[in-house]
Amino acid sequence: MRIEDMNWAMVAETLRAEDRCVLPLGCTEQHATLSLATDTRLAARVAAEAAEGLGVPVFPALPYGVTPSFTAYPGTVSLRVGTYLALLDDLLSGLHAQGFRRILIVNGHGGNSPGQGWLGEWLARHPDARVQWHNWWNAPRTWAAVQATDELASHASWMENFPWTRLEGVAAPEERKPMVDVAALRQLPPALVRERLGDGNYGGLHRRPDREMQRIWQEAVAETRALLQGGWA
Repeated sequence: MRIEDMNWAMVAETLRAEDRCVLPLGCTEQHATLSLATDTRLAARVAAEAAEGLGVPVFPALPYGVTPSFTAYPGTVSLRVGTYLALLDDLLSGLHAQGFRRILIVNGHGGNSPGQGWLGEWLARHPDARVQWHNWWNAPRTWAAVQATDELASHASWMENFPWTRLEGVAAPEERKPMVDVAALRQLPPALVRERLGDGNYGGLHRRPDREMQRIWQEAVAETRALLQGGWA
């Protein structure tokens, strides 16, 4: 039940019996050879597949996030933290005003973490609401599946390389990059981050076989679906 496939009357009818909804959060940032919309595509897709058949509306993914370190890569767009938190406040408050009381946030970008810390403030103002913040890619079951496949997994590496994040005609390098020093990277301005990272992959292979990726994806969808069905306090 994607919102883009519904009209207002359909949502009104849904709200008669359902107070859950899903809000995916993404980002527009460099992902080496992959789409700049990788985080947005993955969050939107895992949310939609997890909610399939449950009668729970899935809202369009927010395509921008907090990613200042990558702004030296063309196409990357970053929001200020204050802007991002204000957007989340408006989105959650709008959903609450419509009648949604259980909101699953499916987050696809680590830089959006200020929102997770801020969420308690919003909940204090809306005590009748319940909100789960789900970082789908490093949730326990999904991350275990990633590590069981290849322990060297990172931003813009194989772990984000799915058929729906690849670009037609763009080949993935064969190299297995050593892991970058992430702590050191966080000290650098954007231009030096690009100089240090090169194509943008933090470390590891750029691609692994699709059969392995499908197993990880199935775990991610199942883990997200379990939260939607039974993760509410």
